[in-house]
Amino acid sequence: MSSLHRILVPLLLLGPAATAAQDGLDAALQSVRAEAIRAHMAFLADDLLEGRETGTRGYQLAANYVATQLDLLGLKAAGDDGGFLQWMPLRRAQQIETECRFTLVGETEAQELVYAQHYLMTADALRETSDVAAPLVYVGYGVSAPDLGYDDYANVDATGKVVVLLRGAPPTFPHNQRAYHATSRVKQRLAAERGAVGMLQFLTPEDAAKRPWEKSVVNSKIASMRALDGDGNPTAVQPELRIHAFLSRQGAEALFAGASSSLQEVFAAAASGETHSLDLPYSGQLKRASRHQRVRSCNVAGLLQGSDPLLRDEVVVYTAHLDHLGVGATVEGDSIYNGAFDNASGTAVLLEIARAFASMPQAPRRSLLFLAVTGEEKGLLGSEYFMEFPTVPRENIVANINLDMFLMLHPMRDLIAFGEEHSTLTRAVARAADRLGFEVTPDPMPEEVIFVRSDQYSFVRRGIPALFLVAGGKGHEPGKVHFSTWIRDIYHTQKDDLGQDVDYGAGVTFTQANVLIGYEIANEEGRPRWNDGDFFGDLFGRTNAADASR
Repeated sequence: MSSLHRILVPLLLLGPAATAAQDGLDAALQSVRAEAIRAHMAFLADDLLEGRETGTRGYQLAANYVATQLDLLGLKAAGDDGGFLQWMPLRRAQQIETECRFTLVGETEAQELVYAQHYLMTADALRETSDVAAPLVYVGYGVSAPDLGYDDYANVDATGKVVVLLRGAPPTFPHNQRAYHATSRVKQRLAAERGAVGMLQFLTPEDAAKRPWEKSVVNSKIASMRALDGDGNPTAVQPELRIHAFLSRQGAEALFAGASSSLQEVFAAAASGETHSLDLPYSGQLKRASRHQRVRSCNVAGLLQGSDPLLRDEVVVYTAHLDHLGVGATVEGDSIYNGAFDNASGTAVLLEIARAFASMPQAPRRSLLFLAVTGEEKGLLGSEYFMEFPTVPRENIVANINLDMFLMLHPMRDLIAFGEEHSTLTRAVARAADRLGFEVTPDPMPEEVIFVRSDQYSFVRRGIPALFLVAGGKGHEPGKVHFSTWIRDIYHTQKDDLGQDVDYGAGVTFTQANVLIGYEIANEEGRPRWNDGDFFGDLFGRTNAADASR
């Protein structure tokens, strides 16, 4: 920016047009309605929608509701064939528990492990049945990061073996690298490249305390899904890995019984960041069986066109996932995963953000796309599909703001913006927080690798800066449910319904924060950029974004 431009811009901002724009923004912020957020959540989390599982009638009711709301706001349909919906083909895969087997074979005896007690199988989207008889080898976290001087496979021949590994990544890694290497996509690809034929995962004691095995057993009954390519084949799978299962603590103890290192020694090495791989004294005979069904589901997209002829082709995308887990096993008389906070909350806020922007006398300079995506709970399927087949030119997408599981547990007094430190988006976050009188709190739980666990990551992997806001802990009051308690006891259970205490005032503040951030991004002179030397920017920046397999 020239010196003259730096002087003129503040002067121009004092003019009538700028004053009118500011008045329009102020009015839009003041118009955000707690009752609208409540009403949207009440419909989306109702038992009638049966948990909004991807590819179901309940999900389609939710998608039609969102499309109607965007249409009522006067947004331009930005789905397929002039409509608001973008359809995608999917394969639903359900494991058949009674036909799954896992036998540990030692030198002198064999032990049959018990399903749901020792292990859980994930369904296979590629094959309906698969068998493996192979040696077992423990490979730490299953991570190879030469740039950090770390490689769990350095002294391991995994060819033809089933690799046994810990979920997550070394706690000694910088949190960005830890997030990347903890993803299942990276671990599965690496295991396949090293010649493995199967993968077994288990939790560290710290993670197991947050994710009770009993909860995993209940949630394992929910079907998995994969998107289908043009030939009807599932995408994002590693055909070489014929078995994928999860071990309980009891199951892990069975595998390490008689090994050269005890399970406690393995946990200690992992906690210290040491590589500690070893052959286990067993082979595994494993079978998994799955039932396949072809289904389809849709994203919902509406566009608010920008006001600046020079910038309106560039697009800021707001996302929220519309799906949840559907109907599962009955627990305490309830079988429906209503998903009130996860993610009827984010979808409600998305709609109220769209209404706020649509109410402005003049739209921001860049265009805004409001995108409710399917299949997040199945592995970010809808957002990945949108980025593979975008309904606006991919090169014109400048930023993503994701809205996922905003917990209205207490008044909102600070912001955590996952991802803002990676790019110039931090400026928009800082200005929005300053206007609302908030502090921006750094990621308080990098070990949870949240930045790679929701739909913003589909944009990051295509080289597009993104962020994901939540409320921090400053508003937490004694007697209120805390984030960590909610995650342990309510997250992905039937208790996530509107029987919870909901602070809709926090929802208003959260909506206003996201409006301000999007407004700043949409009106800036230059498009957002990755920071120099940023890990995700270097790995996925637009020059590298053609390779979406990473």
